[in-house]
Amino acid sequence: MSLPRIAAQGIRSLAAHKLRTLLMTIGTIAGVAALVVVMSMGKGAEQEVMKRVGAFGIRLVKVNAGGGKGYTKPQAGVVTLKLEDADALRKEIPGPDSPHGWDIVTSVAQKHAIAMKAGDRQCEGDVFAVDSDWHEAMEWPAKEGDPIAPEDLATMAHVCVLGTRLAKTLFGDENPVGSDILINNVRFRVKGVLINHPASPGGDDENNRAVVPLTTGLRRLFNQNHLTYIRVRMKNPDDVPATAEKMRAVLHDRHHINPPEVDDFSIVTAAEVAEAARGISGWLTALLGALALLGMLVGGAVMMNILLVSVAERTREIGLRRAVGATRRAIFVQFLAEAVTVTVAGCAAGAALGWAVTALLVRFAAVRAVVSWEPFALAAALAVLTGLVFGVQPARRAARLSPVDALR
Repeated sequence: MSLPRIAAQGIRSLAAHKLRTLLMTIGTIAGVAALVVVMSMGKGAEQEVMKRVGAFGIRLVKVNAGGGKGYTKPQAGVVTLKLEDADALRKEIPGPDSPHGWDIVTSVAQKHAIAMKAGDRQCEGDVFAVDSDWHEAMEWPAKEGDPIAPEDLATMAHVCVLGTRLAKTLFGDENPVGSDILINNVRFRVKGVLINHPASPGGDDENNRAVVPLTTGLRRLFNQNHLTYIRVRMKNPDDVPATAEKMRAVLHDRHHINPPEVDDFSIVTAAEVAEAARGISGWLTALLGALALLGMLVGGAVMMNILLVSVAERTREIGLRRAVGATRRAIFVQFLAEAVTVTVAGCAAGAALGWAVTALLVRFAAVRAVVSWEPFALAAALAVLTGLVFGVQPARRAARLSPVDALR
């Protein structure tokens, strides 16, 4: 009997025992579905990493107040980063006159959850006190009105530019430009509204903020002389790593830090942002992927045990086939074909289920996922491998049955 006919015999046997076949495929279906979902989410996470790197800016170097390694946020209450540090960076690292220098150095002081009020509407928002070149450094212009200007800093003007969410909260559908708001009980005139901005690399909403002149924020609103961070934009992204090290050396000297003493600042580049995002998504993908593979292994073990029971139930059938001339090889191939067929069928059903679950997660749970061919190819390969590995033992047991003993 040819191999195709032997395999067809095994498939007919599976079709004759639908419930048993379904029980054997459940584990494979669950494992493959989980694998498709996990790998699709992993692809989506990779895209999110690149989006966050783009949001941070590949030409940017950020100096945060407070120590730390890799991607860290500014630490509240740290007062070591000063305006003089920003001035020193402007002077001591190559600037606009150098092809490998910076084109913007901008300073920021920020406070979170500050009380704001406009008319009878009130809320809490973030306040950013910034230099006039902050808009250009962040590539974040005003869509209505005007941005923070140099004369606003020179005169310590009580003006602000609102994020889109904050403007919506305080003014609804009205144009807020020219209106007054209270920020921590200090009156400011709204001179502009920022364009809508995507979430930060840390996932924070960037649009619930008011931007004020740095001088006004430091002296009349925050009553402080320290910064939250300094942002440096380079002309060439290839110069970012070397410039980051030069900046570190300048600040070590100014802050009298001798390594291995702990820094009282942290320097962040797009590379650190990407590494942090990949680290988080990588661990999640690895964990969920391990669970998916475990599901396939459990499904394979269940299938093997059901096939072993099937061999015992079909002893007389095996004996009759051997008695009429079927070889051990033919019996072995039939049962192995049944195992592979079960896992391949489970793979197809699991792939369809995984695709459907991924689509539902994207639509209703705001999960970022990208469906591609890789998880389906991997699932098919694993399904065939699972069928071959876990189907060998039942097939060997069926092939070793003696026709005489099987017919007794």
